[in-house]
Amino acid sequence: MASDGSEEFRLVSPAFSNEGKLPRNYTDEGQGAKKNISPPLEWYNLPEGTKTLALVVEDIDGSDSDGPIMPWTHWVVANIPATVKGLPEGFSGKAAEMGGDYATIKEGNNDLKKTGWNGPRLPTPGHRIQFRLYALDDELKLGNKVCCDGNKMPF
Repeated sequence: MASDGSEEFRLVSPAFSNEGKLPRNYTDEGQGAKKNISPPLEWYNLPEGTKTLALVVEDIDGSDSDGPIMPWTHWVVANIPATVKGLPEGFSGKAAEMGGDYATIKEGNNDLKKTGWNGPRLPTPGHRIQFRLYALDDELKLGNKVCCDGNKMPF
């Protein structure tokens, strides 16, 4: 790996400012057609041997009603082929319609028990939304169920 980090496996979004704040149209607080749009994502320098990728997006400062602070899952995406270099803005729910390499991508249920992206509704400032991308050496055998039981991911 280069000492300047240029070959580091990384996930970025061209839509986020240097402050790293999630723009309003990607949240549940946007308006009309500018609400709950999945953000554009790009990744670089996949580890050798990567066959598929999986993405989990969580509010790591979330809570369920008055419960303790625990991660709140907003998006689960699995079986992203290594040939795909990113997900375009508004991708959620459109894998089949986009076709090609995108057709094999599966979206799972979020913590609202809905399939696909559901942007956060942040009750207080300071919530951190974590985007984690996993490089996998095989395709996940998930059948029709992609997501999880509670906050336990199937991978």
